[in-house]
Amino acid sequence: MAELGATLHARLAAIVGDAHVLTAPADIAPFLVDWRDRYHGAAHAIVQPATTPEAAATVAACVAAGVAIVPQGGNTGMCGGATPDGSGNTVVLSLVRMNRVRAIDRANATMTVEAGTPLATVRQAATNAGLDFPLSLASEGSCTIGGNLATNAGGTAVLRFGNARELVLGLEVVLADGTIWDGLNGLRKNNTGYDLKQLFIGAEGTLGIITAAVVKLFPQPRTRVTALAAIPSVSAAVDLLGRLKNLLGDRLTGFELMSGFSLALSRSHSPALPDPLPGHAWYTLVQVDDTAIDTPLRESVESALEASVSDGVVLDAVVAASDTQAARLWALRENISEAQRREGPNIKHDISLPVSGIPAFVDECGAALAAAFPGARLVVFGHLGDGNLHYNLSAPKGEAAAGFMANGEAANRLVHDLVARAGGSFSAEHGVGQLKRAELKKYKSPVELALMRTVKAALDPHNMMNPGKIL
Repeated sequence: MAELGATLHARLAAIVGDAHVLTAPADIAPFLVDWRDRYHGAAHAIVQPATTPEAAATVAACVAAGVAIVPQGGNTGMCGGATPDGSGNTVVLSLVRMNRVRAIDRANATMTVEAGTPLATVRQAATNAGLDFPLSLASEGSCTIGGNLATNAGGTAVLRFGNARELVLGLEVVLADGTIWDGLNGLRKNNTGYDLKQLFIGAEGTLGIITAAVVKLFPQPRTRVTALAAIPSVSAAVDLLGRLKNLLGDRLTGFELMSGFSLALSRSHSPALPDPLPGHAWYTLVQVDDTAIDTPLRESVESALEASVSDGVVLDAVVAASDTQAARLWALRENISEAQRREGPNIKHDISLPVSGIPAFVDECGAALAAAFPGARLVVFGHLGDGNLHYNLSAPKGEAAAGFMANGEAANRLVHDLVARAGGSFSAEHGVGQLKRAELKKYKSPVELALMRTVKAALDPHNMMNPGKIL
């Protein structure tokens, strides 16, 4: 095995350069643990190609040596999908050097970008071109567009623009035998057989490695209104969502639900953040955008909120008076996940439900969890506009978080059974990775699982691409 390792190392170094084949323990350590510090793996090496041909040659060399490949972007995933197993017989193919914006076609409103490009860089490049790329996540400074596509990321603008797969027109992919599929086109109509790109979006690198994409761009919003509203219940949030959708149509870009406890947790770890409406059980954060400059958008939002206060749907509200105030309100929401991470291990659920079913679910599931785990603190927040909740449990105050994690399986079963009964999904936007493989087997039908295995066997018959993930 040592001889094989030396031979493979030499081949990889010849492809990408010796400086980009990392093997020293201190150098590879950050690539072997997931963002949540839940999964720790081992690898023969970390290889960092700079071009698609280098990535393809890396895959071919690994396959020839019988060494599996684990693709990795910004390593910000929540389900261990980019972390290798503990065998050490893998190579982590890090895409961080493949970080170029190859082209922007303003007339076609598209951008061709490499997979290792940070999402924030993609968004800024669109802005610099006078356009907008609407995928927005709290981790956009460190997550990469390839990882976003591999997990079919959601984010805060799904209500208006859809998930990541709906923002992609073409892909470039390195397949499991090291060949390259060049599907980079900016066509909005291309009715020539199977839509192959959709096989790789959301597949978490188990079918091939996304190396570049053509993504859709949109007109820049020129008027933006951000508001925080305190509400009496989740039912009231659904009521407010309906009112704003009827009034504003597709100008309603984001509609976030947050429990009072989740905001308190966010502020406890970032005390400089604002607290404009203290003391309420539930909040919604609303963002409304318009491409027109002279539009009474703010007046429309304020009028809708005032009417909702009169009707008892909203208890109190504040509308940001500047971009700085809006950013600070969004920071309250975006810092919740980081605050939870600092607080210690917690039991996470990334679920989706029909919007109409969320109030009943929150009531029923909250009561069931309180009975099963007395004192457990629920951290509930998410993208109510598209039915996605991050429904998480923290240890009771004073109880060690690590010990509380032993309840994970029981909590998952309780939450996910109720989600399934309501016609929902146990994974809305974080993917499956290692964390939810058993859940996939439990909640997917035999027909669905068989179809997925058929696709996997056809595209990766030797199980070289990200083994141990999803299936």
